[in-house]
Amino acid sequence: MKFLDHLEEWLIATLMGAATFIIFVAVVHRYLAGLPIPGLQDFLIQINTSWAQELCIYMFVWMAKFGAAYGVRTGIHVGVDVLINRMNPRWRDRFIVFGLGAGALFTGIVGTLGASFVWSIGHTDQTSADMEVPMWLVYLAVPLGSYLMCFRFLQVMVHFIKTGALPKHDHSHVEGLEDELTAEEKGAKA
Repeated sequence: MKFLDHLEEWLIATLMGAATFIIFVAVVHRYLAGLPIPGLQDFLIQINTSWAQELCIYMFVWMAKFGAAYGVRTGIHVGVDVLINRMNPRWRDRFIVFGLGAGALFTGIVGTLGASFVWSIGHTDQTSADMEVPMWLVYLAVPLGSYLMCFRFLQVMVHFIKTGALPKHDHSHVEGLEDELTAEEKGAKA
């Protein structure tokens, strides 16, 4: 399970970083190509970066689909649970399990419909406008991300049934900070 967790985090971070870098390069290119510098302007105008915007849109779609699954796993999705938290524990637990099951059902249905759509579009010659990649590769984010999200809903539901605990994101927690503080304390004692 740790492998899937790390793969999910790695994919989201890579897509986010790569999209930021590509947009940065495209903006700098566009700016420099507009400067009236002989030689440089002619060279930059010959470089085509029209694909950058389309690629970044697709990367953000993939990032959002996998990011939603990450959100279910870590408990960072916004939820309105004022009424649920005021219920007696027996009813509260039932509503939470129902909600998680409904989330799994919904994302499972979206994943199945997405897979059907990808299958049908995969038998066409449809390609994207600028990059000319097969559109089934672009739309593959829908079934893969939805099925991963469905799995995460089921994972959280099973964990909740076993332990009674939901994933809770601590906004004040900074990953790796404990290691830094421990190293500083050891350095201060030396």
